[in-house]
Amino acid sequence: MPIVPYLPVVNEPTTEIIGGPDLYIDRGSTINLTCVVLYSPEPPAYIFWNHNDAIISYDSPRGGVSVVTEKGETTTSFLLIQQARPSDSGNYQCNPSNAQSKSVVVHVLNEANSIFPLSGEYPAAMQRGGQTFAPTSTHCFVLATSIFLALS
Repeated sequence: MPIVPYLPVVNEPTTEIIGGPDLYIDRGSTINLTCVVLYSPEPPAYIFWNHNDAIISYDSPRGGVSVVTEKGETTTSFLLIQQARPSDSGNYQCNPSNAQSKSVVVHVLNEANSIFPLSGEYPAAMQRGGQTFAPTSTHCFVLATSIFLALS
């Protein structure tokens, strides 16, 4: 019987946006999108964010748009958009230089056209005041993986 050399498991770099695929937020709140790049042999050289297929400009006249990226074994990029307005609704895409892109659809709810105007109920992935609620199993996996990588 031939000896088979041990081959380590190699994971492909993956990208996740916490809270996707859809986020519902109140008008006037801060949109906080969090992109996590896992299993990358090195941190990405850059991470671009797009809104409806256009690269987001952080010095646009709209103002209130910023990005913070923390590079490491797990790289995390936070896109913050203050004072959300209906025109901020749409498809947001996180594009790391060394992994597949990932997208999320943001719905900015207006009091007048809210999908839950009187019930007091909100979708599971509602953001209020920059906080995201209702973590899914994907969130738990990403968080557990991040903690494991940080401790190992």
